[in-house]
Amino acid sequence: MFPVTRMRRLRMNPVLREILQETEVNLNDLIYPLFVDENIKEKKEISSMPGVYRYPLGDLPKISKDLESLGIKSVLLFGIPKCKDETASSAYEENGVIQKAIRTIKDESGILVIADLCMCEYTSHGHCGIVDNGIIVNDRTLEIYGKIALSYAKAGVDVVAPSGMMDGQVGAIRRALDSEGFEYIPIMAYSAKFASSFYSPFREAADSSPKFGDRKTYQMNYANAREAMREIDLDIKEGADIIMVKPSIFYLDIIRMARERFDLPIAAYNVSGEYSMVKFASMNGAIDEISAVKEILTSIKRAGADLIITYHALDYAKWNKKV
Repeated sequence: MFPVTRMRRLRMNPVLREILQETEVNLNDLIYPLFVDENIKEKKEISSMPGVYRYPLGDLPKISKDLESLGIKSVLLFGIPKCKDETASSAYEENGVIQKAIRTIKDESGILVIADLCMCEYTSHGHCGIVDNGIIVNDRTLEIYGKIALSYAKAGVDVVAPSGMMDGQVGAIRRALDSEGFEYIPIMAYSAKFASSFYSPFREAADSSPKFGDRKTYQMNYANAREAMREIDLDIKEGADIIMVKPSIFYLDIIRMARERFDLPIAAYNVSGEYSMVKFASMNGAIDEISAVKEILTSIKRAGADLIITYHALDYAKWNKKV
């Protein structure tokens, strides 16, 4: 009879369990998404995302300092503008909502500022590009992405994060930045961004729902893994510095595949619907929020992510502060 292999020996003592833990999430890994709305004067909670707010520009000095004091070192900015049109012209204005937000946060704190680069919050039709006869036109959209990237760089952004899933977007943005002397601004590319049902709360938060159709002609089919690797490879060849998988919880296999194939830093976006499921379940007593969030974030990092964009970051920082 073979002797029993006693794996439990290393689990009996809580200190030993902690010492031997293979994967650990720390605040340096987390990026907090921040919604900035130039139409409001007081912060407004997002009904489908309890604990997440739209902030007016005037609140940014305080929220920046609060985040910094909690140990959160980076934010991902999304803007809700006063004016929308068919070409997202307010997205690249010198004094647009995100451009003002970048300058304010950089003036008030040492936080790393990443700016989401897309058109959906700024277009009257809610799509991520120029629309012509109901078709999202790829190459004309790239010209606008370049303008947005330059406006962010001139405002002092640290990283640009193109999320529109247009073909060639990373290359177009890299050329636009380099042509104006911003060759050292990194690009964090939404490389494998899937057409997911888990974005719905975000669309309320950012006022970015498409007015017709859907985004399946440019965001990826969630059934396709090999295609995701091709998208990532193309972004790297075009000049991406960080690649991203979005969503995260249900796409851990994609994160793992990317980690095994590519050496670039990988970001994973723990999206709004994933956040809201946990929040509403915990509010109704179905799960323990703290332990669930820690398990989720650990699983994302264990799969291979270096960075995690998550709405849980603020709570996670507060929980760590109490320890």
